[in-house]
Amino acid sequence: ENSCVAMLCCASCGISEGDDIKLMKCTACKSVRYCSVECQRDHRPKHKKACKKRAAELRDELLFKQPESSHLGDCPICLLPLSLDAKHAIMQS
Repeated sequence: ENSCVAMLCCASCGISEGDDIKLMKCTACKSVRYCSVECQRDHRPKHKKACKKRAAELRDELLFKQPESSHLGDCPICLLPLSLDAKHAIMQS
């Protein structure tokens, strides 16, 4: 299965992607490809456990992904950027 993914071929029947064949990624884990819904259905029992694990990893990566900004100058409550202008950067207590 792993060598098939690297070569862009159907995880179920092994047919390679070409001009006339477009493979679709598994929508949950995005780690395997299929040439048809039938192949996806046939391969599901073998793929289900790994799929659920990878899908959970992808959800966790998205959920716990650190924002690109360093949070310096961001409001600690709403995380919106604070003005860098000294007149407007004073917080009232």
